[in-house]
Amino acid sequence: MAARPTRWQEAGASGNFGKRFAELIAAGKDVDGEARLADTLLPRGARVLDAGAGMGRVAAALVRREHDVVAIEPDGALVQQARETYPGLPIEERDILDLSPDDGPFDLVVCVGNVIVYLAEGTERTALAAMRDVLGENGRILVGFHLQDPPPHAHVYTAAEFEADLDAVGLRVDLRAGSYELHPANDTYGVWILSRAGG
Repeated sequence: MAARPTRWQEAGASGNFGKRFAELIAAGKDVDGEARLADTLLPRGARVLDAGAGMGRVAAALVRREHDVVAIEPDGALVQQARETYPGLPIEERDILDLSPDDGPFDLVVCVGNVIVYLAEGTERTALAAMRDVLGENGRILVGFHLQDPPPHAHVYTAAEFEADLDAVGLRVDLRAGSYELHPANDTYGVWILSRAGG
């Protein structure tokens, strides 16, 4: 049976997304907020998975900060844009659901920019478990997405629903904030730092 299309595929948004970030980067705008927070969670030279890397901006920023980064992105158009924008960036056309424990271990998995709310319906727990399974002994996951007014076709994923899914797959909330600058948690945007429960 064919896999269900992701909400991202249903939105058909890759062209607009890539164009918007290319324009921001060309204009010299700050697009490194997620990468700065990720960097603070890591020693130099840490192994990082950017899960749902888009056009590669977070992965590239972490490479510049001297981390060993693997980026995966299922949208072929965005993978191509990442390779053109950041030559040499280690990015694979691959889905989070295709991860296996053998892909790890990673010190940090980054899953930001609304990736989690664009997954295919009903695959959230499977994706979270796949990211959990590639963590190293003290590994963590950084997740961020809109809680209200998500982009078109994206899932409205409440904080309570998300945290229930985390609990169901054996992930623990180490920190919840309202932005990548760690403003207080709010109902508009959610940023979580996660680790294995009992770890």
